[in-house]
Amino acid sequence: MAKTKLVKRKLSERARVASRRTAPTRRRAPRPEPRFVAVKGATRRDAGAVQLEIGRAGAARVKRAIYPPGFRWSVDMKPVVRSDLCMHAHVGFLASGALRIEYPDGCTVEYEAPQIVAIDPGHDGAVLGDAPAVLIEFDFEGDTVNRLGMPGSHRHP
Repeated sequence: MAKTKLVKRKLSERARVASRRTAPTRRRAPRPEPRFVAVKGATRRDAGAVQLEIGRAGAARVKRAIYPPGFRWSVDMKPVVRSDLCMHAHVGFLASGALRIEYPDGCTVEYEAPQIVAIDPGHDGAVLGDAPAVLIEFDFEGDTVNRLGMPGSHRHP
């Protein structure tokens, strides 16, 4: 009798193992791409076609700007800002995508992620390629140029 119970127990264990193997597996929902998930502790706003998330870090701000494919400052932001060129300095890290920066003197600079970025005020800019450009910036609002020791406008060394 004891032997029969042992055999039944082994069969039932085998059946449980087999059912685990054949049971449908649950698929986890894919995780969203971290570069595009809402930033904790930041305030979101849209500026033209650009998605901005801004948070404070001491006296500075940390910003994530997502520029969509096809974005060009002179087309998408000029009507919003009412200025011929972007007069902000941009300092940070290009996390993904590619940008082309153009200055009135004809100088052009291209950035491709991953890359450190330092863009002087007085520029036009465009996203290159089919992917959005994600730029992580550090600034001091109207005092970025002075606080980071940048030139007030583009110049050649």
